[in-house]
Amino acid sequence: QVQLVESGGGLVQAGGSLRLSCAASGRTVSNFAMGWFRQAPGKEREFVTGLNWKSSTTVSVDSVKGRFTIARDGAKNTVYLQMNSLKPEDTGVYYCAAATSTGIPGRRDLYPYWGQGTQVTVSS
Repeated sequence: QVQLVESGGGLVQAGGSLRLSCAASGRTVSNFAMGWFRQAPGKEREFVTGLNWKSSTTVSVDSVKGRFTIARDGAKNTVYLQMNSLKPEDTGVYYCAAATSTGIPGRRDLYPYWGQGTQVTVSS
């Protein structure tokens, strides 16, 4: 079992920045893919960006490329999501997820472990 705890959400003006953290516990995630998903009000939960822990390979959706960066800290078993140049359309609940994988799944049903979510609100 893997437990994931997110933190770092909040309210920010458009153009601002936030850094989300996802602390993993319960077992090592060195063979895992870590993903960040978000769910806007009335919409499906969508993949935003992900990282393969072992290879450090990352992938992001086009809408966040150049603005969001995912990174890991092996010593802390923590994944971070640095979000810059935030836009109102980035508003939503952000979830951290983990899956045993050699790649970086983009489908939410491939991630068995989820955090509780953290709210990000970007005002215009």
